[in-house]
Amino acid sequence: MPELNIIQQISALILPLIFAVTLHEAAHGWVADKLGDDTARKMGRITLNPLPHIDWIGTVLLPVGMLLLTGFVFGYAKPVPVNVLRLGNMRRDMALVALAGPGSNLVMMIMWGLVAKFATTTGIPSITQALVYMAFYGVLINAVLALLNLLPILPLDGGRVLASILPPNLAEPFSRLEPFGMIILIVLLVSGFLGHFLWPAIGTLQNLTFSLYGIN
Repeated sequence: MPELNIIQQISALILPLIFAVTLHEAAHGWVADKLGDDTARKMGRITLNPLPHIDWIGTVLLPVGMLLLTGFVFGYAKPVPVNVLRLGNMRRDMALVALAGPGSNLVMMIMWGLVAKFATTTGIPSITQALVYMAFYGVLINAVLALLNLLPILPLDGGRVLASILPPNLAEPFSRLEPFGMIILIVLLVSGFLGHFLWPAIGTLQNLTFSLYGIN
């Protein structure tokens, strides 16, 4: 299939991106609600409606800008509020709430693989091309979000998990690093150090997802 121009690329990735960040945040809220904290539910954040989750910088401007400048797609939504004091077992439950986000992205990767498989059966070239490109971005975006969020850096989900499983005497000083977490992440991304390890892992996840449906 022909290469997409930049307008076509943005059109193909916008829906997968909105779904990826929306379900990621809704999953946090849903698990928190099941574990005793109804804060997100009362604020209307356990919903598939993207509007309550969209951050116009992180969900729209940042990913489009990164695509134009670097070819790398990354974005985020408004974080779902979680009151840890309302969780039954604060440390364990906070880890489960954190894991729900990347977990939702892994599920969405499988669903977008299914979309790609369906696209190959339509028999209508224009529809096939549009859906295949959208599915490609769906798998890519969710792989990026899942792996990046699992990094053990606060305020990422992996950092929340690490803070939950570290002994209290180590968790407390680790938590003090949170204000610098995004700076650390940006430095790792811009330096290329993180990409050296991240891109092979993303490629592996993509290949595994499409191979589930016999797509090469």
